[in-house]
Amino acid sequence: MAQESLHREARTKMVETHIIDRGIVDKRVIAAVLKVPRHLFVEEAFQARAYGDHALPIGESQTISQPYMVALMSQALCLSGSERVLEIGTGSGYQTAVLAELSARVLSIERISRLVSKARAILDKLHYRNVKLRVSDGTYGWKEEGPFDAILVAAGSPKIPTPLVEQLKIGGRMVIPVGEKGSQVLQKIVKEENKMVVTEIVSCLFVPLLGAYGWPSAELKK
Repeated sequence: MAQESLHREARTKMVETHIIDRGIVDKRVIAAVLKVPRHLFVEEAFQARAYGDHALPIGESQTISQPYMVALMSQALCLSGSERVLEIGTGSGYQTAVLAELSARVLSIERISRLVSKARAILDKLHYRNVKLRVSDGTYGWKEEGPFDAILVAAGSPKIPTPLVEQLKIGGRMVIPVGEKGSQVLQKIVKEENKMVVTEIVSCLFVPLLGAYGWPSAELKK
C-alpha cells in the first residue's frame, strides 16, 4: 500500500512538472495521464524511473514513449470520449490505456506478438474492456474496423501511410512522426473532403515504423 502511495505521488509530480508545466491544457488528457499507472507498463528494474519524463526500454528493441509525448499526441487528437481510435504500435500498452480513458473504443496494432501478450495482460488487469489488440503490419491499418475518428501512430515513418489516410473519417485527425530514421517531426493531419491539412507540432524521435508503407526491415540494416 505504501508503495502504491509513492507511485501516486510520483505520478502527480510527473503530471504537474512534465505535463501541465510544459503546456498540456486538455483537462481530460491530464486526468488520464494522472490515472494510468505507468510503472506497471515497464519492467520491474525500471519502475523507479517510470515517472521521469523519458522513454524507457520495454524489450524487443522497442520503448515506452516519454509521458509528455504521450500527452501531447493524445491532446492533438482532440478526443471527446465518443470516438473510435486506431493506434499503430501498441508497444507496452501505456499509450493504449491513455487512449482508452479518452475514447469509446481503441483498436491497436502491434507487429511483435510478445509485446501484444504483455500489453493485453496489463490492460486486462486494469480492466480496460474497450480495447482490441491485433498482431499485424500496422501500416495497412485495420480496414474492417474502420473508418476511424482518430489515428495515432507511435513510430517514425518516412511518409504518411496511404491506407491510414483512407481509413480516417472525413474530419478525422491523425498524429504521426514523419521523417528520417534518426529524426522526425510530429505531424497532425486533418482529413477534409478533398485534401489533408497538415500541421507540424514538434521535432521528435521514435523507433522506426516497419512495414509495407513504412520502413522496410532491409533498409534499416544499412
